Amino acid sequence: MGAGSCKSFSSRQAEVEPRIITGNHSNDDEFVEEVVCKESEIEENQMKNYDFGGSKVLIVKQNGKISALGTKCSHYGALLSTGALGNGRIRCPWHGACFNIETGDIEDYPGQDSIPCYRVKIENGQVQVRAKKIDLKANRRTKEMLVQQNDERTFVVVGGGPSGAICAETLRQNGFGGRIVMVCKEPNLPYDRTKLSKVMDMPAEKLHLRTKAFYDDNNIETLINVEAIALNISNQNIALSNGYHIKYDKIYIATGSSPRRVGIPGDDLKNVVTLRNIVDSHYINEILNSSSHVVVLGVSFIGLEAAAYCVNKVSRVTVIGRDSVPLRPIFGEAVGARVMEFFQDQNVNFIMQNGIKRCHGSDGILQSVELNDGSIIKADVCIMGIGSTLNTAFLKDSGLKINSDGSIDANDRLETSIPNVYVGGDIANSPVFANDNKLTAIGHYPLAQYHGRVAADNMCGKSNKLHVVPFFWCMVFGKSFRYCGYGKPSEVHIEGNLQDMKFVAFYLNDSGTVIAVASCQRDPVVSQFAEFLSQGRKLKKTELLTDPFGWIQNINKTNCDIINIQTFFLI
Repeated sequence: MGAGSCKSFSSRQAEVEPRIITGNHSNDDEFVEEVVCKESEIEENQMKNYDFGGSKVLIVKQNGKISALGTKCSHYGALLSTGALGNGRIRCPWHGACFNIETGDIEDYPGQDSIPCYRVKIENGQVQVRAKKIDLKANRRTKEMLVQQNDERTFVVVGGGPSGAICAETLRQNGFGGRIVMVCKEPNLPYDRTKLSKVMDMPAEKLHLRTKAFYDDNNIETLINVEAIALNISNQNIALSNGYHIKYDKIYIATGSSPRRVGIPGDDLKNVVTLRNIVDSHYINEILNSSSHVVVLGVSFIGLEAAAYCVNKVSRVTVIGRDSVPLRPIFGEAVGARVMEFFQDQNVNFIMQNGIKRCHGSDGILQSVELNDGSIIKADVCIMGIGSTLNTAFLKDSGLKINSDGSIDANDRLETSIPNVYVGGDIANSPVFANDNKLTAIGHYPLAQYHGRVAADNMCGKSNKLHVVPFFWCMVFGKSFRYCGYGKPSEVHIEGNLQDMKFVAFYLNDSGTVIAVASCQRDPVVSQFAEFLSQGRKLKKTELLTDPFGWIQNINKTNCDIINIQTFFLI
């Protein structure tokens, strides 16, 4: 096992001191050591929380080995014991982040940090755990930065989003000792963009993924409010908007996307806005008041979350969509209709199968919008949420082949056709395991983070191939919607009760294979399906009709004695 791993051992083996995740153990006052359970209490492929040191510890048994870990996901603190146990890793029940059960290292995202992994010793059938008190309290850890000396190379990371942030710190975690320069177009350090549509008044510093001190301490140069403007692959040189030119040995490009504007008369009026960055989010929040009429164009996750945020702060919120129901391409007609009804119950208005033809204003300020059918709606704020454009125009003359949608092809190590040039995040058209490894461009936060890790590994000479299983989520009005998989379904099979917002939807293709699963208030089924897909397994319609949740028992029989499947999913 690599650096930072922890080992399990029994009294029948020669005792070898396992490595502790952080610090040393010269001072026993820094540690707590207790018997947490009997070895016989924990069964194969089972996870249980036990009292330990005034807190809790997660005990996991797989392949006859017992591991002790932090109990909560490092992202939003979900209890990992209620997640999915896969082959050598635990998947978070809420957003699909994965952690290695022998090291605690984060292997899939979202989140920045790993979780603690503690020493385990088994004597006379008793499971004894030793942990550093500070790790037990934190329930998360940042992987050690292992910097090698005398490395003259320069690696450039273009993009200060989640993908670039993970790439930069993974390079250091892999021991890269050369110069790392991260180019950030926005006037902020990398931050959690997923919160912008949910909590528009959150201060920038609370959104940051890492502090400036973190980057400084690890010799990661951050060029803030600087944009890449040209790439010269023959000279291995990147030109920046501040006039600098940086010669690179390897480069990772993850420049993301920019919100698309409709291009209609009046879309340049004040208060016709998009929602992509902190400035957008804060501006929208500042102009809202109890008399405001807000119009949201588009029924994406971001548009719906923005509507949910605004509705209790303003006089009226109206969502305009081209389709018959929101999110129909992802969730299907029935689920989309129930989502719309749920929003309507929260006083959000919908006008579907329509669009905005023009924006009307006075003195340069928005007053109303005119729809395609000629109707006029009062609007003090109009939030455009109709998609995005990939930020690859600056690469037009670089020699990289840019696809018609702006994406760039990459292999399963995220390297382009040009050696030493890697791409990731929104702009990467790369293999997706859940889509038969077909090249696919998917713009989503945790996938961008995962790309950053895979690219960094391969830039450092470690062979790490993509193994992508897309995972999406949306949290509105206290309800969590999850989705895992990829593809256009031809049939939807629903278990549970749509009206009660407690359901699981299975999406099948023409051959009768389940390509995706969505849920509301039915955790951890989507995480379990993500783990099922990641193992290369296929769920067929015939199995679904026989026992819609029987497949869960095939994921190492995970959680079978923790969750009563029949009652939990209301079959």
